[in-house]
Amino acid sequence: MRIGLTVDSACDLPRAYLDRHNVVILPIAVKIDDTFFSDERDPEATLRFYRENLGERGHQAETLPYTVEQIRELFLTRLVCDFEFVFCLAITSTRSPIYDNCVMASREILRYYHPIRKEAGLRGIFQMRVIDSQTLFAGQAITVLEAVRMIEAGESHTAIYDRLGFLAKNTYAYMLPRDLYYLRARAAKKGDKSVSWFRAALGTALDIKPLLRAYRGQTGAVGKARGFEGGSKVLLGYVADRVRKGLLSPFVNLSYGGELDRLYSLPGYDELARTCEQHGVQIGATGMSITGMVNVGEGAMTVGFAAEPHEPVFH
Repeated sequence: MRIGLTVDSACDLPRAYLDRHNVVILPIAVKIDDTFFSDERDPEATLRFYRENLGERGHQAETLPYTVEQIRELFLTRLVCDFEFVFCLAITSTRSPIYDNCVMASREILRYYHPIRKEAGLRGIFQMRVIDSQTLFAGQAITVLEAVRMIEAGESHTAIYDRLGFLAKNTYAYMLPRDLYYLRARAAKKGDKSVSWFRAALGTALDIKPLLRAYRGQTGAVGKARGFEGGSKVLLGYVADRVRKGLLSPFVNLSYGGELDRLYSLPGYDELARTCEQHGVQIGATGMSITGMVNVGEGAMTVGFAAEPHEPVFH
């Protein structure tokens, strides 16, 4: 059985990796003033975004994910013939309509695919499942990495579906923002009052950075640290400790809203990389998507992994 994957472009994995493993991207359109981007995890477009300082106006950007009609068209013109089964792995439904759009599109796809496959000379049924990753950015990548591993190992679609549903409930994504004023302005644009002006001003004045978590569809601050580099040391040290205690899937994934050399030089990165190597965990890093930078600001870092339920303890 040919099993395929689709993922929206907010998922922080390199485009080269997605292409190599035939993961199909659902693009997100980004409009900043009169400038349009189609966020398809194109590294050149991403470099242009932050080298031309377009992110300075990003808090006013509009993001337009694939519509129900666009998802349906993609499947009926391509995917129903390329695969027998497709998993749609979506960014958390509490922060984006992509999951709901995929669910609504799936009803029409499963209704109308039969004559398309017949005309292409294909036998058998087509199936698909939509999975809410319940997280975002670097965390969203964990279910994709696990799905690729299981598909290439020849696992059944039933086993993969059960496994991905389990991991979605147990994937943690953490974010360390750089610019609290930007984060507050973006939250206000979207009607999110979780970052108040007072807290943003106070945090900036004292150089206090919040440690934010996305878990089971909920996002919020779970800790704080002084300065971005101090926050990096605290956060990546915490992730290294979770690796030592054991993960549910052998992956740690990071993303950074800028040049990756800056990520690799941050306090705590080397320790985390060594710890992952010692415990047989694959560590990956990529530039944050344009969609991600628009929503959380340039220079932010996110990290994701899957672990047993726990509350974070930062040192």
